[in-house]
Amino acid sequence: MATAQKAPQPLWFIDNLASVHIDGEASAGAYSLVEITSARGSMPPLHVHHGDDETFYVLEGELTLFAGDSEIVVGAGEAALAPREVPHTYRIESDLARYLVINSPAGFEQFVHAVGEPAPADQLLPPADRAVDPTALAQAAAQHGIDILGPPGALPATP
Repeated sequence: MATAQKAPQPLWFIDNLASVHIDGEASAGAYSLVEITSARGSMPPLHVHHGDDETFYVLEGELTLFAGDSEIVVGAGEAALAPREVPHTYRIESDLARYLVINSPAGFEQFVHAVGEPAPADQLLPPADRAVDPTALAQAAAQHGIDILGPPGALPATP
């Protein structure tokens, strides 16, 4: 049986704009689909997902995924995988990037909802307008099976 979700509420998520299109309820827990828009230089803290694989599919712009000892440039129409248990982060290389984040199984979208806040408009805020408490972020991440391993800008250790 096919299901459709209504247009999602945009959320300010860290320094991004996020929209949860498919959640675990709609996919029977199989996966989640989150659309994210980010500005140049946006880079989440180095982290590792313990219970899900994370795929990035770039719709517009370009990002570099740092996963384990790999560095992968992902442009529009391309995808890259950050497998569970592999420390990773990414950096937005274009002025603006819009990309899909697919996590399997679902659960990441719950983290997005836990730390995000409703955006009154479907637009990014300037980074200076978005303060993130790193301790609160790490605690919320841990509750969703994600460990923060380093601050934004930190890369995975290479052997």
